[in-house]
Amino acid sequence: MAEHHNSPTVGTYLAVFSTLMVLTALTVWAAFQDLGPYGDLVAMLIACSKATVVIIYFMHVKYSSRLLWLFVAAGFLFLLILFAFTMADYVSRGWLGAPSSHYLSIQ
Repeated sequence: MAEHHNSPTVGTYLAVFSTLMVLTALTVWAAFQDLGPYGDLVAMLIACSKATVVIIYFMHVKYSSRLLWLFVAAGFLFLLILFAFTMADYVSRGWLGAPSSHYLSIQ
């Protein structure tokens, strides 16, 4: 009996391409909007959406075993932990009294 492998069709690749183009256009549109403090968050959400589409379809994770899905999820978990520690450091700098760049400037 022949073994059947799932693989993406040309239609799937065209849909993925269209999705990435729409998300790219959304990135450009968002870059010219005044979103205030949410600008970086919107940019990161769009970038993560594009990365997810690329990982699932172009890296063929959708058609892989559940074990590979587990490793991809673990990678995203560690990425989120990295972002959380980075953001915790960034937002805590103001109230810790750490010296900023204006203290280091030459008068």
